[in-house]
Amino acid sequence: MTDVTDYSDPRNWVYYGYGEDRRADVFLIAPTVDFADEFNMPVDDREQRNFFRISLEMEKGIYEDAGSLYAPYYRQCSMKAYSLDPAERERYLQIAHLDVRSAFEYYLDRAPSDRPLILAGFSQGSDMCYRLLRDYFRDPSLRERLISVYAIGWQLTREFVSENPWIVPAEAEDDIGTVITFDCESAGLKGSFLNPEGTWSYSINPLNWRTDSSIADSSLNISSRVYDMFGGLSAEIPNHCGCYIDPERGVLKVTDVDPADVEQWVPGLPREAFYVQDYQFFYPEFDTHA
Repeated sequence: MTDVTDYSDPRNWVYYGYGEDRRADVFLIAPTVDFADEFNMPVDDREQRNFFRISLEMEKGIYEDAGSLYAPYYRQCSMKAYSLDPAERERYLQIAHLDVRSAFEYYLDRAPSDRPLILAGFSQGSDMCYRLLRDYFRDPSLRERLISVYAIGWQLTREFVSENPWIVPAEAEDDIGTVITFDCESAGLKGSFLNPEGTWSYSINPLNWRTDSSIADSSLNISSRVYDMFGGLSAEIPNHCGCYIDPERGVLKVTDVDPADVEQWVPGLPREAFYVQDYQFFYPEFDTHA
């Protein structure tokens, strides 16, 4: 299962140039949707492709006005693979990465060389964004095209940035060519497998666009958009929650939300990990910012 997916086949793209009149492009990478008993998702599996598309439909509204969308199906690492130890899991992440690289190279070979670009993802999609940044954006001509990177729901560590100094975390709302990242938790959570206790990750607050621990009140939150697992909008809640960055771990702590009221879809994560809600809690803010 090491042959790379053929991205000259339009059936292997969820979106390819969706929104042709935009002034920029958005290369959008889907999160983990494969909960089957396998280690990588077959790109020709009809049911998995449906979940794949649904996951992107929930993010599409944020980015579709910002640029033409390019989103490949890829042999993503399954949830089962995330139960493995990191070294073994990496074998399956490499398969996912081979596909994402191939799709990105297919895009680069055909897009105008001066076309402005946004990278965006969630969860495993953000991991893949980081890998693209590591592998391709040492090139200054490509960095000049980069508007921003929305890598939500995945750790961005000091070690990774130190090893790849052309990857720059965002520090303000008007930064260009930087990484916008965070992962949501309740105030009381001490750690999860996404952001283990004792580790630290870069974050920026999506309500006040600061990187310190100042509290952004819920009055700054236009609204949250809550989706069900099939991509349907189930609620829109004005001034739903505030947030602040935990100075000890760098994660985004969410205020005004009772974990008992939040459905957890991801095995192994406590309800206090508001991971699935990373985009949903601040959806209009992303829509405006992107």
